[in-house]
Amino acid sequence: MFDRLKAWLTEGDRQASGGADELRLGVAALLMEAARIDGRLDSAERAAVRRLLQQRFALGDEAASLLAEAAERQAERSTQLFGMTRLINDRFSLARRIELIEMLWEVAYADGTLDPLEDAMLRRVAGLVDVSDHERGEARQRVLRRLGIDRAG
Repeated sequence: MFDRLKAWLTEGDRQASGGADELRLGVAALLMEAARIDGRLDSAERAAVRRLLQQRFALGDEAASLLAEAAERQAERSTQLFGMTRLINDRFSLARRIELIEMLWEVAYADGTLDPLEDAMLRRVAGLVDVSDHERGEARQRVLRRLGIDRAG
């Protein structure tokens, strides 16, 4: 995986070529899109994306950083980012898709606030990966508790 991540970074427009790597890049790109959708991509959001990638995919620091960089480039140049949700929907169980939504909430709240664009993205992604509004809301509440944020705004 490490060599393929380097290739994504150096080859620019090359698309991921299937399997677990494509799924990882898809998840990472969605996380990065959540981090940058409000027009700001700060260090707290970048750190949250790297931490979540490390935890979810059992990656070391360097591999998580490379995956985050590849995902940022993918998110910047992709107009069909949400096409990755089909692969996620096909490959992830409902429990894993809900975990993805929790990861996205963590990125959205990494800077301490929820921008309306972040909220809209979470609503759209949840719909695309067949996570109900109720499950999305429950995932949000778990993240708010985990992060120690008292209010939902």
